[in-house]
Amino acid sequence: MNILEKLEAIYQRWLNIGEEITQPDAMSDMKRYIKLNKDYKDLTAVVEAYKEYKNILENIENAKEHLANEKDEEFREMAKMELDVFVQRRDELEEEIRLLLLPSDPQDTKSAQVEIRAGTGGDEASIFAGDLFRMYEHFCDKKGWKLEIMSMTEGTVGGFKEIVFEIAGDGVYGLMKYESGVHRVQRVPQTESQGRVHTSAASVVVLPEADEFDVELKQSDIRKDTYCSSGPGGQSVNTTYSAVRLTHIPTGIVVAIQDEKSQLKNLDKAMRVLRTRLFEREYQKWLDEVASKRKTMVSTGDRSAKIRTYNYPQNRVTDHRINLTMYNLVGFMDGDIQDTIEALQVAENAERLKEAVE
Repeated sequence: MNILEKLEAIYQRWLNIGEEITQPDAMSDMKRYIKLNKDYKDLTAVVEAYKEYKNILENIENAKEHLANEKDEEFREMAKMELDVFVQRRDELEEEIRLLLLPSDPQDTKSAQVEIRAGTGGDEASIFAGDLFRMYEHFCDKKGWKLEIMSMTEGTVGGFKEIVFEIAGDGVYGLMKYESGVHRVQRVPQTESQGRVHTSAASVVVLPEADEFDVELKQSDIRKDTYCSSGPGGQSVNTTYSAVRLTHIPTGIVVAIQDEKSQLKNLDKAMRVLRTRLFEREYQKWLDEVASKRKTMVSTGDRSAKIRTYNYPQNRVTDHRINLTMYNLVGFMDGDIQDTIEALQVAENAERLKEAVE
């Protein structure tokens, strides 16, 4: 099957899905209806490329016909110039379409849950975890995404020992997944009186957010405990049992949320986190399968791998996966991470194209 036949088949499927969505009984099966809408949206980019590609091929044929039949040199020159432009665009489109046709991560369009944990380095690691959180907060502002903190444990001198937050928006996971891994910082800590450069680390885990259609969660499998929220040192910060701890009995996964004053709000957050943690177990099997085929491990692989170093004395950021070094640390920490993510996407796409050829 050549590229045009593949695109024609996809176009027909897109038309059929569009027809199914408009049927009166389409919403009787909500899970199927949501999947149809997602499939329709996912195929739209390919369909738009197909329409342009088909139009370009027609223009190329017309330009060739003019060249073959036209006697006037001026018109022939114009036709030749047009033909060159159309051929160049055809070649560009074919490259774009090849990427669009590659099987992508099915979770890329989703929102994401992000966990940042302070690693080695004591108080300085907690401060750095806070810096990373603010970096992502600024990036979300630039993208117009909504960020909501799910739970956090503050560091003793600032920052966070651990913070879990949700980023809602279209295609969040497809960009944020490149942030999973160990982030290392080299700088003089606020707690260091001798002015020596220390190395600290924080780990980032990015998961695609699971909705109720991704995970079948039986209430009989969940044990719910409530207790009073506690602050630093363990003292009770309120007298109501607003904090919620959920235990998923079959897997032993425990989620505790106490950030809201309302038990209902804490329960809602805890259910969202639990759903995502359960979904991660299945999703990880897919990731491992992909990782086994990839050499550069751009977006997948061991989450304990060191992916990036932030060197303050040299104003330098180095992404170790693609050996990319930038000297704009201040801007980077202010959320200017889009260029790096795009470079990682280019590297991954090159590898996926290579896989497809092999």
